[in-house]
Amino acid sequence: MSITMKHNTLLITGGAGFIGSNFIVHLLENFQDISIVNLDKLTYAGELSNLNEIADNDRYYFVEGDICNRELVEELFQKHQFNGVIHFAAESHVDNSIKNPAAFIETNVFGTFNLLDVAKNHWMNGPNQIKSGCEYNRFLHISTDEVYGTLGETGLFTETTPYAPNSPYSASKASSDFIVRSYFHTYGMNVVTTNCSNNYGPKQHDEKLIPTIIRKAIAGENIPIYGDGKNIRDWLYVLDHCKGIHLAFQTGKAGETYNIGGKNERNNLDIAHTICEALDELKPKATAYKEQITFVSDRPGHDFRYAIDATKIETDLGWKANENFESGIKKTISWYLDKYKNK
Repeated sequence: MSITMKHNTLLITGGAGFIGSNFIVHLLENFQDISIVNLDKLTYAGELSNLNEIADNDRYYFVEGDICNRELVEELFQKHQFNGVIHFAAESHVDNSIKNPAAFIETNVFGTFNLLDVAKNHWMNGPNQIKSGCEYNRFLHISTDEVYGTLGETGLFTETTPYAPNSPYSASKASSDFIVRSYFHTYGMNVVTTNCSNNYGPKQHDEKLIPTIIRKAIAGENIPIYGDGKNIRDWLYVLDHCKGIHLAFQTGKAGETYNIGGKNERNNLDIAHTICEALDELKPKATAYKEQITFVSDRPGHDFRYAIDATKIETDLGWKANENFESGIKKTISWYLDKYKNK
């Protein structure tokens, strides 16, 4: 099913964050038949400068607000008559979820329900009764591979892997996934969910692993690595993820889930060494950057390994990652060197 049959006005939540801002810029620069309303609470993870490239675009509107504010969400639907929602907004930093789980339950569970319910009421007259003109309207929910729990040294997460979240963050995302699923099975609502592996690339928040390694390295500070550094993640370049999201939104099958992964498994220590070696070439100094790597106490409940099998979206929708880790990390390091050079 494609929803590109007419000019689309999309509600994008959390569009000032890392992935959302990359997605908005990608859409507006490549598709002329789309207008976007970006609803973002501008928490610490939201940064309006992420959208400088399109701030003056007449097909882009920014609204500062909370997805938990039912009245605001209903006003926006009434005003703009959205025919698509792409839902990025989420509390997402695992460490923060350990310290303050309540915010994660509120935003990720209740906020997702709020958006879904308002969209359903605007697009449907009742269960399996779609309003005239809303036949192609779709709600796409962005989730994470962390809902599947942890893997041993072998195996991959697929769309049928049982959910086994291990942190308040991943538990809140799992809950939101189930709410989205229920709106398809109960009401026949046109929903699609994507679960992605670890993203990296331009505009990621400074607290995340790769920006932290780059930032600490060039500042001459200790580069902190949890535990023994052997925890493994599958790394996905953010623009590849954005293209996968748009493909799932346009052509994915209603009610389905699509896993988007980069096939780039690396442990955290390897990531640190790769970045340090690149910096030795790009920004050389007297001693090797790897000398700054230090090990810190592991986080509670730290999952050992995540890795996604993206066969379904590759086979069914024709998606393919353009970047491997070596090409993507070079682009990423260059972007952050430019960002930090004046700091």
